[in-house]
Amino acid sequence: MTEAFYVPIGEGLYLPTQHTAGPWTPDAQHFGPPSALLVRALEEVEAPHASQLARVTIEILGPAPLKELSVRARVERPGRSVEWLEAELSHGERVVGRASAWRIATSDTTAVATPEGPALPPPDDLPTSSWPEGWHGGYLDAVEWRRVEGALDEPGPATVWGRQRVALVDGEKPSALQRLFVLADSGNGISNFLDPREWWFINSELTVHLRRPPLGDWIGVDAATLVGPNGIGTATTTLHDVSGPIASGAQALLVRPRQAG
Repeated sequence: MTEAFYVPIGEGLYLPTQHTAGPWTPDAQHFGPPSALLVRALEEVEAPHASQLARVTIEILGPAPLKELSVRARVERPGRSVEWLEAELSHGERVVGRASAWRIATSDTTAVATPEGPALPPPDDLPTSSWPEGWHGGYLDAVEWRRVEGALDEPGPATVWGRQRVALVDGEKPSALQRLFVLADSGNGISNFLDPREWWFINSELTVHLRRPPLGDWIGVDAATLVGPNGIGTATTTLHDVSGPIASGAQALLVRPRQAG
């Protein structure tokens, strides 16, 4: 098996590998790799000056099949200091995901930067974390998981480290933000408290606000899920690198018994 989430096959097309398969079904991708592929497209949009993606929202418009995908990105609203970017991920004529992003011109604010907050325990000496019974491998096997507090296979809030074992695109080294987004979509799974054999808790979107790109290969995800009385929930995350927290994420969740369809 190719040691990457995607294989480029020319003309802007990418073929997903089994590493992208999600925990709910092996026939659809976990949306971490598609999110990172959309961010890769946003990063490739030429910038007139030094800038950074400050907020990215991924809209999940349907299951991403393990079939060839195309991705494109553009500047939707140019600006000297702040720009609005959009990207689109499609299978044939069907759009499966969209990304929108604010790209902001960077400057030196070191003198007034606020403390990032306490760092998580380093991942190297922490135990590995498995996942709940009934979830499929694929994406879960393609990431190395280390438990800080709680675990993927324990109900409730949890903090884990993750490091992707494979490239995003075959033959490329993933960027810092691509590594972040491979993991950022996992907050609802990491902090699940419902039996995944009996409940759906699927996110329809992901929004990440970034202060800076991560350093190093490990991404820390400190996640908690709250569910309301009407089948809607929210998973919130604080995203870390080895130095401390660097971003915050949120996901809107559909929560429903599996037998309800």
